[in-house]
Amino acid sequence: MAKGLLVTYVLWVIGGPAGLHHLYLGRDSHALLWMLTLGGGGLGWLWEFWKLPSFVAQANRAQEWKQSPREGIPPLSPIRFTAQMIVGIYFGLMALISLSSMANFYIVGLPLAVGLGVLLVAAVGNQTSDFKNTLGVAFLTSPIFYGRPIAILPISLAASITAQKHRRYKASVESETLSVRLYRLGLAYLAFTGPLAYSALCNTAATLSYVAETLGSFLSWFSFFPLLGHLMESVLLLPYRIWCLLVGDPGFNSSYFQEWEKLYEFVHSFQDEKRQLAYQVLGLSEGATNEEIHRSYRELVKVWHPDHNQHQTEEAQRHFLEIQAAYEVLSQHRKPRASRSTGA
Repeated sequence: MAKGLLVTYVLWVIGGPAGLHHLYLGRDSHALLWMLTLGGGGLGWLWEFWKLPSFVAQANRAQEWKQSPREGIPPLSPIRFTAQMIVGIYFGLMALISLSSMANFYIVGLPLAVGLGVLLVAAVGNQTSDFKNTLGVAFLTSPIFYGRPIAILPISLAASITAQKHRRYKASVESETLSVRLYRLGLAYLAFTGPLAYSALCNTAATLSYVAETLGSFLSWFSFFPLLGHLMESVLLLPYRIWCLLVGDPGFNSSYFQEWEKLYEFVHSFQDEKRQLAYQVLGLSEGATNEEIHRSYRELVKVWHPDHNQHQTEEAQRHFLEIQAAYEVLSQHRKPRASRSTGA
């Protein structure tokens, strides 16, 4: 049965961020992507306004493709590659918030989450990619920056490159009933939101700390580029600005804005507490110079190195890890300041 453009636009308006129009057009992967990202943060949903006619035409040609499947390799798409990178990072960040306490997370959970995010974008529309190769590369890349949130970046990049390399058109399959499609989408949606909901409801305090640490780590990736860092901070406030466009500016007394501002301030306060604790671990006062930080780090590492403390190995190992973590926190915090002073 032919799909109608008017119906598609109506569904786009009513439930676009939830992917209703994609579900109507048989684009289940795209529908799931919109369900998990709320229409690509709203931006993807708005951008689709101009793409809906081509989506409808593609859906109406699907019957012809089932009779004679398309051959060849789809054209390389920089937009799809960028979307794979972004969604892979997004899936990785969500996994950090909800699953980072699990054993072997950085070897199993993180690459699996990032790889599935990349594959979800790769399967949008009439294209797909190789499941085994993409996930395999994600797992092989996981030891890079092991144990640090920045590991998400090389995993997402490698998986996205592999997915693009193995891109192909989808094979013809028999049409499925709506109930079967909804059942599959529901399972996928629960697999993504279930761990997040459990963490938020059953371990709220730890989840807030994970959220703050994850967002703080995400912002620290841009420490070398202050302008880009400020841009990413602005993106965090994007939901509030979209809300203002839709309902008008409710003012600073809006409960929505207050809650969002609390989270934003919590991230920064959490990072401030981490820096204060780092100064304490290194035995320094706030405002210590880079030379003082580096000197204290080297001295403490020599004192608490496990090889030099065979009689108290566990305590030495704990102090040694604390010292390394503290030095890393202060190093990330001081890099932009150091680069600016050098430039001056």
